[in-house]
Amino acid sequence: MANHFDLEEQEQIDQLKHFWKQWGTLITAAVVVVCGGFAAYNGYNYWQNRQGMQAAILFDEVDSAAAANDAQRVQRAFDDMKARYPGTAQAGQAGLAAAKVMMDANNLDGAKAVLEWVAKDAKFDGQKSLGRLRLASLLIEQKAYPEALKQLEGNVPPEFAASFADRKGDVLALSGDAKAAVAAYQEAHAKLDSRSSYRRVIEAKLNSLGAKVQVAAAQTTGSSQ
Repeated sequence: MANHFDLEEQEQIDQLKHFWKQWGTLITAAVVVVCGGFAAYNGYNYWQNRQGMQAAILFDEVDSAAAANDAQRVQRAFDDMKARYPGTAQAGQAGLAAAKVMMDANNLDGAKAVLEWVAKDAKFDGQKSLGRLRLASLLIEQKAYPEALKQLEGNVPPEFAASFADRKGDVLALSGDAKAAVAAYQEAHAKLDSRSSYRRVIEAKLNSLGAKVQVAAAQTTGSSQ
């Protein structure tokens, strides 16, 4: 009975050896790939978290400098963040804060360079859109109307659509294209929430151009709220 068991056990061992001889390399390779992928995933998450924490420290420096209205310190801190952690959410936020301080200090060229980076390279679409909107405002101030208009073209997240149309109306009005400006203001008015107080500002802009809000557009907006 013992011999029969030993023979049966030996046969199973031989079959197992044959199986591993045929498939062992492939199985080992697959395990290595899976384990390697898991390790890489964990490593990437660790790297991302570490990047985020270090970027947060630098953002605090930008925020502190902005609160003190120290434009030079803001510039240094933002340049450091942009060089070391450009792909983080904090970099885009820091750029928006830095540009505001520079504009307040009348450093329009510095603010323009920062906003160009935010508009192109910030991590989130919302940050990019806000960067484009503020860059357009700066370009309007510099009377660079064609460049401002370029920043306002293309798709934007829905929450920015009214602001982009409104700013586009400003550029067109200042460029002397009253008809196109009215159309842009009408679009902005229609896309604003019916309860928004800013609608009155757009209505004033339309009045200054001898136009009124299109009733159909207003009614359509009201029904979609």
